[in-house]
Amino acid sequence: QVQLVESGGGLVQPGGSLRLSCTASRSIISIYMMGWYRQAPGKQRDLVATITTIGGNTNYADSAKGRFTISKDNAKNTVYLQMNSLKSEDTAVYYCNGVYDGRISWGQGTQVTVSS
Repeated sequence: QVQLVESGGGLVQPGGSLRLSCTASRSIISIYMMGWYRQAPGKQRDLVATITTIGGNTNYADSAKGRFTISKDNAKNTVYLQMNSLKSEDTAVYYCNGVYDGRISWGQGTQVTVSS
């Protein structure tokens, strides 16, 4: 029912920054929680950060704390992930998700590659 589209991925050097965007097909306040996950080849998809769309409460994986910031713009139906001090270990496909009405929707993913 809800479509999510990520953008903003790309190639960045270690220590660099990148900002990912996730735009939903409807008002994000109708989606209880949105978040970012990542998946490297051959590995499981892991939590990066989540945010509740009304209260704005955030949650971060230990690997993201102090470096990544999740935020939202309700008027733009968009959730962001600001990534700073990027490491090679951050290389993965980053997926946006939304939890609502007992369902989970996923975006198509955007590739983030951290390399010199």
